[in-house]
Amino acid sequence: MATSATPIDGIAAAAFRSVLQRVQRAAERSGRESRQVRVVAVSKTKPVSLISQVYDAGHRCFGENYVQELVEKAPQLPGDIEWHFIGNLQSNKVKPLLAGVPNLAMVESVDDEKIANNLDRVVGSIGRKPLKVLVQVNTSGETSKFGVEPSECVELAKHVSLGCPNLEFSGLMTIGMLDYSSTPENFKRLSNCRAEVCKALGIPEEQCELSMGMSADFEQAIEMASTNVRIGSTIFGAREYPKKQVQT
Repeated sequence: MATSATPIDGIAAAAFRSVLQRVQRAAERSGRESRQVRVVAVSKTKPVSLISQVYDAGHRCFGENYVQELVEKAPQLPGDIEWHFIGNLQSNKVKPLLAGVPNLAMVESVDDEKIANNLDRVVGSIGRKPLKVLVQVNTSGETSKFGVEPSECVELAKHVSLGCPNLEFSGLMTIGMLDYSSTPENFKRLSNCRAEVCKALGIPEEQCELSMGMSADFEQAIEMASTNVRIGSTIFGAREYPKKQVQT
């Protein structure tokens, strides 16, 4: 897709290339190749023009947090993009998401059986291929965060894997603490959860992804076995929010 080369767009493309270099170095430090780590360019609140620039730089995997925003953006962008939904998903948003984004590749934020069942039902009803999902785990124990408790992740993973034929259980996801004070502990907890899940499902750990690490800690996450990092502000700049309208 051709786009105009504006200064801000150039900055985004350059930032993306810098991220790839940092991912490569972190992967090498962990004894892996960079192709074993997926970068999800998180484009929430960012315009289509910026996404297009990163697309033109060769990237195909992007993430969004809000259903309406993704449904509006996806038709304006190439169909070979692999979209990841990484925000909290409400049941009444499942059908609009799946119907509006046929190239949705993964939902990273399945945190209870109800949402898994709704995804499974809608995927089956629209006749699309099985949808990859990650089980979100609240490794920090914060009440403000979504996700199952670590002690409950095995049961939810089993439910998705064995009880939802239209879903493909692909691994686990977590969001660390905002001050990053407990980052290593959070990442270690998710790794421990993966070991328990894989034992329960009888699958090798290599088949179970770990989605952990964002702009401030993705290198450490990769060094601690992350296979999927979600990077927004380091690529696109600080998040932008619409200004609130003052009622008169």
